[in-house]
Amino acid sequence: MYVSLSNTCLPLRTASVPQKPLVLNGVVRFHLQRSSHVSSYRFGFNSNPFSRTHTARFFKCLSPRLSDKRRETQVTTEEEEEEVVEFQRLFSNLNRSTLKRESGTKLYSSFFHSRKHIWIEVWFKSQLFSGSLSSAIFLVAGTTVGAGILAIPAVTQESGFLASAVACILCWAFMVVTGLLVAEVNVNTMSELGSGGVSLVSMAKRTLGSFGVQVASWSYILIHYTLLVAYIARSSGILTNFLGIPIWESATLFSLVLGGICFFGSQRFIGATNGVLVFGLIASFAALVTVASGDLHWEALLKANFEAVPMSIPIIALSFVYQNVVPVLCTDLEGDLPKVRTAIVLGTAIPLGLFLVWNAVILGSFPDTGVSAERMIDPLQQLRSTSVTVGPFVEAFSLIAIATSYIGFVLGLTDFFSDLLKLQTRQNKPFLYLLTLVPPLVLSLLDPEIFFKALDFAGTYGVLVLFGILPAAMSWSDRYVVSSSTATQLVPGGKVTLSLVMGAAGYVIVSEIIENFSKYLSVS
Repeated sequence: MYVSLSNTCLPLRTASVPQKPLVLNGVVRFHLQRSSHVSSYRFGFNSNPFSRTHTARFFKCLSPRLSDKRRETQVTTEEEEEEVVEFQRLFSNLNRSTLKRESGTKLYSSFFHSRKHIWIEVWFKSQLFSGSLSSAIFLVAGTTVGAGILAIPAVTQESGFLASAVACILCWAFMVVTGLLVAEVNVNTMSELGSGGVSLVSMAKRTLGSFGVQVASWSYILIHYTLLVAYIARSSGILTNFLGIPIWESATLFSLVLGGICFFGSQRFIGATNGVLVFGLIASFAALVTVASGDLHWEALLKANFEAVPMSIPIIALSFVYQNVVPVLCTDLEGDLPKVRTAIVLGTAIPLGLFLVWNAVILGSFPDTGVSAERMIDPLQQLRSTSVTVGPFVEAFSLIAIATSYIGFVLGLTDFFSDLLKLQTRQNKPFLYLLTLVPPLVLSLLDPEIFFKALDFAGTYGVLVLFGILPAAMSWSDRYVVSSSTATQLVPGGKVTLSLVMGAAGYVIVSEIIENFSKYLSVS
């Protein structure tokens, strides 16, 4: 009997599978001992499920990329005392009753994630095979592109396009490395626990203990609350200009409409709503770039002031956040490390290209703004007020980008509070949504111009801690304390690379603290 699940499968004799597989150099090794019983968990199949007289059969799946010589050496005989089965994937999402793969998002049930990936999965599931590399790439790309793109031109206008392009590429490389570190620890944790769907909190608890859980939890709350404040503040300004109503009414209207969609809408309705918003986002972005690029000042793109680059790093890093869906990615791709690496690199490269084009179009529209670090002027606001043609596209793109991000963050923070406070979502749903929606609304009304301040604060003290220092610290503990030499490593360089990652993030955080403290002293 042979079963082919995209790999070549060879029948093995009856065996039992240990609960915790061992991962060595990216290959899962199962040591199978002689036994009269076999567990059907994950890889066990009965040769005849209707007859008890037949013993269970076990299969050894070999990647088609293996050479014939290596394949022959892996086929074991009846006389061997121990067998080693090698799998390129950590486990299989195959539903044995339907013989179809299930999405990793269905298997991922932990609370520490942003459910912004829901609409990505809903939107592409009718076109892409669940668990495929292409859907994983779109998952990463869709999660990365958000409202952070709106702030990039404002924080990079002083440094100029060339210097900001270098900063974007460096931040992209940094965030790729930290994403790979999250994936590395996630796969090692799944391997040790013997199950998929491992959350960032579970990873932090396993590698850093209760202290790591506290850091991860508070950083998560900080990022979500701060960004919700920023989104409400920016959207209220747009709605006020369009509807001619007071700021507080615009902010309340925005929160009620989108919060109501999250509260009353089913998962299918929310997915469909986000699908429409995504199409609107793509259409408005394409129209904006097309219209604005007709009057570019190409000489303005040659400006490079590298001394002004550090002030833009927190917001640029914030724009490349996707690590919250890496656990989903690893489960969806069944722990296949080459696919995980490809999905992260290519999935973040797409937003990198979009950010560079976006920044070039916006900064190229103003040859000389005369902006200083002390007096920041938003190029989007200028473009909206000075161009009758471009203005509506700027407002549409800005509002849609904020809406897609806002829905994802509301759903993610609501789930987080539900598990943190040990509350049933259905019974305590009104309280959870009040806790999620009201504080950001109140804070945004206290300072309507808080958009850039909130993004900078979230990028510095939230993103660079949660998705900068923490992944490197977890990987350090996983490699050299918890798992030692058996840990899978996706990022080369050993302790040097991990030290550079933590050092770079720590340097930006300390520099921001010193700068803010200096400004406070000068004002006082």
